[in-house]
Parts: sequence; C-alpha cells; structure tokens
Amino acid sequence: MRTRKQKIILAVKIILAVLVIAIIAGFGFREALLQQMIAKTANKMETDYDSQFLVKEAAFDGISGVHFTDVILVPNHADTLFNIHEIKTSVNLWRLLVGEVQLGTLKVEDGYIQLTKKGKVKNFEAFLKRDKDEETTNDKKDYAAFAYRIISKILNLIPTDMDIENLTFRLDDNGKKAIVDIEKLKLANKELETAIQVQTNTFAQRWKIKGFADPRNKKADIRLFNIDTGAIKVPYLDERYNLISSFDSIRLNVENIDKSGGELHIDGFASIANLKINHKRIAQKDVLIKNARFDYRFLLGSDFIAVDSSSTVQLNKVKFHPYLAYETEEDTVYKLKVNIPKMKAQDFITSLPDGLFTHFQGMEAEGSFDYNLDFKYNKNKPHDLVFNSNLRKENLKITKYGEANLNKLNSEFVYRAIINGVLQRPVLVGSGNVNYTPLDQISPYLQKCVLTTEDPSFFSHHGFINEAFKQSIAKNIRTKKFSRGASTISMQLIKNVFLTREKTLSRKLEEILLVYILENNRIVSKNRMLEVYFNIIEWGPNVYGIGEASQYYFQKTPAELTFNECLYLARIIPSPKKFMYLFNDEGNLKESSMNQVSFLTNLMIKRGLLTVDDTIFKKQQTVLTGPAKSLLRIKVKDTTVVDSLELKEEFEF
Repeated sequence: MRTRKQKIILAVKIILAVLVIAIIAGFGFREALLQQMIAKTANKMETDYDSQFLVKEAAFDGISGVHFTDVILVPNHADTLFNIHEIKTSVNLWRLLVGEVQLGTLKVEDGYIQLTKKGKVKNFEAFLKRDKDEETTNDKKDYAAFAYRIISKILNLIPTDMDIENLTFRLDDNGKKAIVDIEKLKLANKELETAIQVQTNTFAQRWKIKGFADPRNKKADIRLFNIDTGAIKVPYLDERYNLISSFDSIRLNVENIDKSGGELHIDGFASIANLKINHKRIAQKDVLIKNARFDYRFLLGSDFIAVDSSSTVQLNKVKFHPYLAYETEEDTVYKLKVNIPKMKAQDFITSLPDGLFTHFQGMEAEGSFDYNLDFKYNKNKPHDLVFNSNLRKENLKITKYGEANLNKLNSEFVYRAIINGVLQRPVLVGSGNVNYTPLDQISPYLQKCVLTTEDPSFFSHHGFINEAFKQSIAKNIRTKKFSRGASTISMQLIKNVFLTREKTLSRKLEEILLVYILENNRIVSKNRMLEVYFNIIEWGPNVYGIGEASQYYFQKTPAELTFNECLYLARIIPSPKKFMYLFNDEGNLKESSMNQVSFLTNLMIKRGLLTVDDTIFKKQQTVLTGPAKSLLRIKVKDTTVVDSLELKEEFEF
C-alpha cells in the first residue's frame, strides 16, 4: 500500500508531465496561434477601421520572444500610418497567465510612424472614433480606476530593456511639416540615452533625452535639452497656430503612482528653464519666464479629479499653492483656489515675466502682501458662482513707477489714442485745450447717464465690481468664449491713457494690476478720474472728449445738454463710430432705440438719480444739429405741388 508521501510525489510527477506535454503542445501550436492572432488583428483593422494590417514575417524567438518584419498599417484611401521593418519583443509569461501584456524587451529598427492631413482627409481619423457602447452608456466613470487602468497598461507596454534605432515620427498638416527622427533611444539598467534629429519647414535641431526611467516601479526622472547651442524650438505650433515657443531645457519627475482607498495619487515635479512664447493674442513682445517649477500632487477619486493644495507653483521668486478640482458627485462643479503666502512686493514685481508686464519694468515697491482666491462654479447652478479675491497688505507702497506713471493723471498731459496700431492725433488734457471741460461744467444729467450705463458704483468700488466679475465669468464659461467683460470706468481710464486697445492677455493682466494700484493707493481722486475720462474717451469718428462731442452732435457746450441728449451720448460710448445706425431714414431715433431710452430713464428714476420732472424731454425726439448730422442716411421728401387738373388730364385716354 502506498504511503501518503508516495501519493504526493506521484501527483507532482503527473502534474509535471502534463505541464511538459502542454508546453510541448504549446510550442507545436504557438506558431499557428500567432498567425491566427495576426489574422484576427488584420480583420479587426479592416472591419472597424477601414485599414489594411500586414505582417511579412512573424515567428517566435526563444521561449517568450516574438520577431516581426515589415509591419505595416495602411488606412484605405489615405497615407500609411506606420511601416516598421523589424520589431523584436518579449513578454512576461507570468503576467500573461493572468491576462496582462507586459513587455520585457523591445528592439525596433528602421521605420516610420506618420500622421497626415491632406485637404480634409486624415490618415488617423478612423482611430479617433469613440466606441458606440461608450457613447450610449450613462454610467458614471470612476476616474481613479479608469486612470489607474490606463496608466498601468501604458507602463506595462514600456519595456525595461529597449533599443530603438532609426525610427521616424512624421507630421504633415497640409504642408505644415515636422519630422522627429529617433536615431537612437536606449533604455538599459533604468538609464535612458537618446539621439534625436528634429526638422521642420523653418528649423533643424538635435535633441537629447537623458535620465532615469523605471516603468515597473512607476518612477522616472528625465530631462530634454538641445545638443546644439541655443534653445529648443517647439515644432509645428509656429506654422499651425503662429505660436513661436522655445526653452532651454525641460525636466519631468514622477516620484509615485499609487492607488489606495479608492483614490489615485500621482506625485512628482516638472520644471522648465527660459520658456519663451510669442503670439499676438498673448503679447506684442516675446514673453520670457526664466524659471518655472510645478511640484504636483494629482488626486483622482471615483467622482473627482484634483490638483491638491499641497502642490506648489514657482515662477521666478513667486510661489503659490493652487487647488483645482473637477467634481461630479451630484452636480458638475469646478473649483479653483490660489494661496500666495506672504512675500515682498519687490520680489513679486521683479518676478513678473518679461514681455508680459512691460509697463511695470523699473517699478519699485516697499512692504509685503499675501493673497487668496476662492472660485467655485456649479454648471447646474451658474448663478451661485463664488468669486472671492482677498489681498492683505503690510506697509505696501509704490516708491517708483515704471513706464506707466499713474501720477500723470493729476497733471496736464497729452493723450494720443492708438486704434488698430495707428497713433491718433494728440489731445491736450488740460486748460490749454479750448475743448477741455472741467467736471463742474459738464451737465449733471450726463454724469448720471454715463455712470448708469458704464459704471453705476464708480464712487464706491475700488476699481472692480465683484458681482460684475461673477456675471462675466459665468457667461464666458457658459458660452465657452470671452463674450462679456466687466470693465469699470477705472479700467477704461487705465486702458485708454496707459495701455492700448489690443486684445491680448498681456494688456488685460496689466490693466488689472494698474487699476488695483491706482484705486488702492489713493493716487488720484474719483472726481479727477471721472473728469479725465470725460475728456479723453472717443465719442465719434475723430471726436475725443465731451467738449468736442457736444459740439459735434448738438452745437452746444457740455453744460447746455438736455437730458435726452445726455442719454444719447451715454448710450453711444461702447460703439461711438456706429452712432448713425440708431437713427431711421427720417433722422429720428429708431423704435428699438426709443425703447432703450425708456428703459434707462425708468432705471434712473428707480435708483433715485432722476425725478419725473427731470424727464420733461423724454417724449421729445433727439435731433442731431451738429456736423454728425451729415452722416445720417435721411431720405429727401418730394415737396413739389402738382396741379390736380393737370394730373387728371395726364391719366385720361
């Protein structure tokens, strides 16, 4: 009778025998299985993506290796997506047993991958189509699980031993071309070494990526820099978007990728040196950020994606902690919080990017400040938008102005508007100009009307109206464009006197900072600001200041204007050169314009700015009597008297 030990030994022998037979059988059938897999892939490419997938030769290399030659993917009726002469790779067999594909080694020689667009035909378009099942499902996506699954799959496809030679990436967007030729890319013992040639229609460079990469432990620290002298230029963007950008080097560090407790944590940092950007929507000059670093911690849960507040952004000497979140637990909610710890005001000024704040160059300040911003937008409740901005000062004082000397507003100066980049005629802002009108000589009606249409809380706010900002932000998010601003008279004044009308990020940022300095340091009184505003703004074609405007439209002084005339002048400020479209072919205000007059009049009465007696001219027509009348399209009436007898005879037969 066999002992228990003998039975166990026999069972082990049987299992080993079965495994050996299975391995032998597997080796016998694996070539057939490989060909079957290629055929299955080719069929899927044909049916799902209208493409031809071809492999000239495919064979196993050793126990876990596979060798392919001439692997080609060609969309029907479009350019080849890729053509690679030789691919050798091996997989982790233990991972394969649990259904995961994890590459161990990879060798690629001689080939190209290309994305092309010719006319409207894209060779990659079929592969961008979303899965129909994914489009129709209403189930909420678990962001943490989804991201971790995608990241794991990508990292598993990065081998621990990689050798790539002569692999070219090509981009051709209707003649806008970029070629990245990887002459060598080698990963061995977790060390990365490369040699890369980059060529576009406008430049050619040699790049190098060097550093540490450990895909199995989800860690990396790599750096990209230029082998030749000079900065790295970013290809394609200059031709496609007129965005010229370059940098000396860029570094990306991934410290940790971990999923626990239903949350995914990604930690590390990214830095860039001497980032230079040039685009007409950003600034008129090159924008230079000398040093920037982002120490990040990304958090993903089942219903949120966030940049944790422990993250730090550093721009030169400025450091701040951002918090960004996208939440979908109940409603779709966007959150942004920014915290700038206490810092010296001068460090902040010197850290402003060159080219983005040209009017601050040379400015000097004393004291310190800290700043907090709290923003929250609920897509389903847009009117509950939260926008709280708080700056706390400590002995903050401007000791020297830069190019924009705000004290200029307190004295006589020459103003010249810039329209479409063209400098307009000079206008003297002061008593030396016969058309200059002090505030006390401007009709009170006009002051009330302009404040109503442009800035009702001018005398009480400090440059900005939080509620207007909230409404502006909500509308811009809803329409997905900058369709509404929140400009106060203070902001219009700064824009006109010190800046330009260009619609750039630089101009808007400078406007916000200069307005804050103007309004919160008591540099100019509110009355003086309003007086300068009335005397410089454009009221019509080549018409500047209320003194010229009152003569141009009504042949009156600003003090003689009636309520209706004042209301008309206030209403044309946003588009003064289009004033003629408010009138019909008889020279009277159109019905739509009269409705606006009634609305604004009732609004001013409701706010206590007018009484019923003030509106005595309400029902009278606004008639232009000055030179502006010549621009109206008025039909000339035929006033000829026709003899009735002659008319009767003319139609008798």
